[in-house]
Amino acid sequence: MKGVVLAAGEGSRLRPLTELLPKALCPVGNRPLLEFALERVRTVSADVAVNVHAHREQMEAHLAAHELRVHVSVEREERLGTAGALGRLRDWIAGSAVLVTNVDALTAPDLTPLVDGWDGERIRLLVTFNEHEPDFHGIWQYAGACVMPWAAVRDLSDRPADLYTKRWRPALDAGDIELMPTRANFVDCGTPLRYLAANLTVSGGESVVGVGAVVEGTAEASVVWAGAHVAAGEHLRHAIRLTDGRTVQPLAD
Repeated sequence: MKGVVLAAGEGSRLRPLTELLPKALCPVGNRPLLEFALERVRTVSADVAVNVHAHREQMEAHLAAHELRVHVSVEREERLGTAGALGRLRDWIAGSAVLVTNVDALTAPDLTPLVDGWDGERIRLLVTFNEHEPDFHGIWQYAGACVMPWAAVRDLSDRPADLYTKRWRPALDAGDIELMPTRANFVDCGTPLRYLAANLTVSGGESVVGVGAVVEGTAEASVVWAGAHVAAGEHLRHAIRLTDGRTVQPLAD
């Protein structure tokens, strides 16, 4: 089995954070989101690919310096989407099943339950109970990871397209998709509010202060990026202080 971390997105919903860093390198608990994704994929496969597009130079530099070898799939001209990314990686996947995870998902850290007992034929999606934002059957939300057989990948084009349209919806209609519930915490870090929630989930509710940050004032349930400054007399509450001095106060998605 091969593993793929989808990390090419623009992160437009996460602005202004993604004006400074690619979404994959935005820190949660003082670790880039990418590191969480690589760790959970490696619970299943040592062969891991990461696709990159937005902030390509930063992503390539980070991955080139990574202590573990990662196959980098560069999408230069345009972002290929979730299906197009796998189409671009067909020669690398080369007949294997593939585990796919979203870089902006804080999800189950160990993905072995997702592949245990898998029949190797149907697409299996990790899901969590969420009747407020369901993706399937009115109660299940996609939890950022799936496993797919080679048969579902081998004919994908490397043109921009998404997996839901190309593979998941047709498989769902045909009864050929399997939903695997997880009780693990799941946070989609795609917006500033949810990004803040992910940090507080990891920290147990305490503020997260990056390396080299100086907090002379106070920070309550907040995130202070590495190298940032909270001046004396300032009080951050449920906020994100960026390295360039901007403060993001995420009140709603």
